[in-house]
Amino acid sequence: MAQFEVPQFIDMEPKIVGPLTLKQFAFIAAPFLISFFLFFVLNRFVWFIMAFILAVFAILFAFVKVSGRPFWKISLYALTFFWQPKLLLWKRAVIQERIEIPAPVAVKAVAEKRSALKSVSLGVSGKIAGVSKLWQDLTTTKNPIPKREKSVPKKTISDIKEQYMVFKKMSGEREVAKRIDYR
Repeated sequence: MAQFEVPQFIDMEPKIVGPLTLKQFAFIAAPFLISFFLFFVLNRFVWFIMAFILAVFAILFAFVKVSGRPFWKISLYALTFFWQPKLLLWKRAVIQERIEIPAPVAVKAVAEKRSALKSVSLGVSGKIAGVSKLWQDLTTTKNPIPKREKSVPKKTISDIKEQYMVFKKMSGEREVAKRIDYR
């Protein structure tokens, strides 16, 4: 039976430039090239400060790891965290209904009209056809009966836009969500 070698250090990058990997070399070479060009542009004292800062970041990005992750990834995560919004407040849409309670006189008048209507419908044909027709219309029709259904308040487009918000997920995908304010 043939034996095969199983690679054990697959998370290690190959050393290409001396003891450095290609990424480490790039992280060290880029700031030193920048400081070389800045030497001809800036004053010596300012150049020395800038070169020192670039060298520190080059060493940090090339060699330092925090919790097993490279420092450049941690700094990239920190930049995206500080750049993106951290606090999203959502507010619930408030729909106010106006309820009117009829006066006792109006209730009596409505009751009298109903009884008069009932007696007229019964007296016309001698049958309860009018009432049964009304009942059938109430239960089966799709068309609204006037002044029976509550009117839904119409919203403007700006009100609807204020209620929803587009945000980005970590994957970069955009999603629309309803705003709710818990204050």
